[in-house]
Amino acid sequence: MDIDDILREVDPVSHQIPQETRDLQDLTRAWVAERSTPELLPWPSNGLFERINDKIKRQIEKVEEMTGDMDPKTNFALIVIQTELERYKYLVRSFLRTRIAKIDKHLLHYISNDNLRTRMSQIEEAYARRHQLLLHNHYLNSFLGTFPPAMQNLNDTAGNISMIDNPDLDSAVFIRLLKDAEIECHGVDVDGVLTGKEGDIVILRWSDAKGLVERGDAELV
Repeated sequence: MDIDDILREVDPVSHQIPQETRDLQDLTRAWVAERSTPELLPWPSNGLFERINDKIKRQIEKVEEMTGDMDPKTNFALIVIQTELERYKYLVRSFLRTRIAKIDKHLLHYISNDNLRTRMSQIEEAYARRHQLLLHNHYLNSFLGTFPPAMQNLNDTAGNISMIDNPDLDSAVFIRLLKDAEIECHGVDVDGVLTGKEGDIVILRWSDAKGLVERGDAELV
């Protein structure tokens, strides 16, 4: 089963699907979406990562209990559990590293805006603030300290020119339509509207796709 097969699974909100299966689907979708977009997406607020961390801890404890058993049947079960554990750990590590890379790349962009800060988890926000403090102190000791105080800020917007580097929201993304929808496209020379059908896979700018994804009309692939 590959990523596309997982994303084509039935609606994860269905109560007929076990919670652990829904969590894995949600984690996979969050991982795919975070790796696909140029900007930081909101941190999952439904307790997903708390449940995933509990799942990983339980699996680690189970592996430790089963380690050393020479029963071939038990050893086979141990291999299956370890394989599943590594899958969870890979998705979590890749998801977090992708988010940290985005925060590092556009640090001031995220910590200087109240709305954007809410996209980060508490740990991510603490990391971003600490990182910015260390970076600013390093610059002060290296060269900024020789400048006048008015020129020592790293987020200056004087003269309508911002020193803050923003993500490129016009980066291309792939989306899969979850329902029939009108797609507004903005091009270099001309704008247009396309009629998309459920299941269509479309490439377009993130700035155009963002609304579709946020409304639940499409998902990133």
